[in-house]
Amino acid sequence: MNRTRLAALALALSFTTLSHAAGADLVANETPIHTVKNNAAAALIPPGFKFVKPGSLTVALAVLGSAPPFGLYARDNKTVIGSEADIARLVADGLGLKLNIVPASWEDWPLGVASGKYDAAIFNITVTQARKERFDFATYRLDTLGFYVKSTSKIVKIDAAPDIAGKRIIVSSGTNQEAILLSWDKQNQAKGLAPFQPLYVTDDAASTLALQSGRADASFGPNVTGAWRARQTGTTRLVGTVPGGWPKTANIAVTLKKGNGLVNAVQASLNSAIANGSYLQVLDRWEESVEKIDHSEINPPGLGD
Repeated sequence: MNRTRLAALALALSFTTLSHAAGADLVANETPIHTVKNNAAAALIPPGFKFVKPGSLTVALAVLGSAPPFGLYARDNKTVIGSEADIARLVADGLGLKLNIVPASWEDWPLGVASGKYDAAIFNITVTQARKERFDFATYRLDTLGFYVKSTSKIVKIDAAPDIAGKRIIVSSGTNQEAILLSWDKQNQAKGLAPFQPLYVTDDAASTLALQSGRADASFGPNVTGAWRARQTGTTRLVGTVPGGWPKTANIAVTLKKGNGLVNAVQASLNSAIANGSYLQVLDRWEESVEKIDHSEINPPGLGD
């Protein structure tokens, strides 16, 4: 059995347990949240714009290797649900388009968006100065990162550079959280502190195993996924948060090909969903409202600016 099918099976097997655990109701959350078409937003689609699939918005989403509440499969093991799918649907609805979801890996979205394979990526992608050189962004959520440890760990705090010295920390490659840790490590080593050891894992299950087995001291990633896992299992706990654009705030955004003009329509569609309440419905049901925004911005300051 290949890795894709194994990951899908793992998600399916965990669904029943998760659906009855405390917090969001995954069964209820299989019902899509829709919003109305916003004619002003749809009018901002560039004339003659060629969507990957005519009449549809094709969006790369994180599912395999991802974690709730961002992306997972429903009970039929083929329908993608999660907060990112819900946000994608709101954007498509607001533009009067159908939604075409394409499950993808983190490594795939940059080339996929740049090459036109996808119209957009909604992947918990943080706006950064480097990424803005290649992509356009329309924000839809604040970015908060969390350090989580095993519930029995003696670690009580990680929220600054000295706290990571000598520790083994799970982090995803190519992410802003990795950039933060590497920056902190550079500061620490300049002061003679012990280097930290990054542990790169392929998916949420591997991360959980490394932490619970003692091979890792902590994990560092999106706080909403860490909080979700801690609520569902009780086996991890939060020991510190960091803004995703450390030391500045940062935003999560719909990511589009640079300069193709679609970002203006996407921003307007998001702002329409924010104004009519469907946006907050999505965040509330996936327990993400702590990271809500009042309005979508295009290419705001990010990590590195």
